[in-house]
Amino acid sequence: MWVLMYVFSDSVSPAATDDRAEWRLLPTVVFKEFSNEERCKAAKSALEGSLQEAGAKLRSGLEDLKSLRKADPAQVIIAYNVECLPK
Repeated sequence: MWVLMYVFSDSVSPAATDDRAEWRLLPTVVFKEFSNEERCKAAKSALEGSLQEAGAKLRSGLEDLKSLRKADPAQVIIAYNVECLPK
């Protein structure tokens, strides 16, 4: 049995918002079980690809807002980690 562990966290710089709840880097952890290592690694690869694509779209959107002086990508922190672990 293998477990896919996915950790995602995000935060916004205090300079970007008055909502203190958004300042904290709060992780979300998800676990999914797989019957074998190959299925776990395939899911890991698909998830990482999806996260990279989403990150690129977000970065592009923030750069567009930065050019309009409405946002700064440096004020947003997004991190993720995806691992396949034997159970």
